[in-house]
Amino acid sequence: MKEMQLTSLVFENGGTIPSEYTCDGENISPELRIANVPGGAKSLVLIMEDPDVPKFVREDGMWNHWVVFNIPPNTVFIPRGEEPEGVQGLTTSNKLGYGGPCPPDKEHRYFFMLYALDKELDEQEGATKETVRKAMKHHILAKAELLGRYERNK
Repeated sequence: MKEMQLTSLVFENGGTIPSEYTCDGENISPELRIANVPGGAKSLVLIMEDPDVPKFVREDGMWNHWVVFNIPPNTVFIPRGEEPEGVQGLTTSNKLGYGGPCPPDKEHRYFFMLYALDKELDEQEGATKETVRKAMKHHILAKAELLGRYERNK
């Protein structure tokens, strides 16, 4: 079986995220494509995080930009500027839904991680990334990752 994939038409893996998808632009989510979800999957989880946050902003150095779970496993496309069908988790900004890159200092890496699970999660809307990660432990069938980079124009 082929490996599960998460790709975007607006940036390549390891490439630069166009500014329209950031706080310098429209701050909307990029189009994402999903392929090769394992047959036994009951739900998908999408997490976008920035591990390059300066310690003076956040002690743990992590910023969660997007948390969505219980996405139907037959989802193959998330349109530009739209939230996928599923349950919205809470970002570090204490908001539901996508929050684009907005690095305060230098170029940051943004990891879009997609997980295929063998169950739907019982968590409620507004669950944190940590709560979702704990709930999906031991239920991950496959993982795909897409890396984007962004640096603000000063």
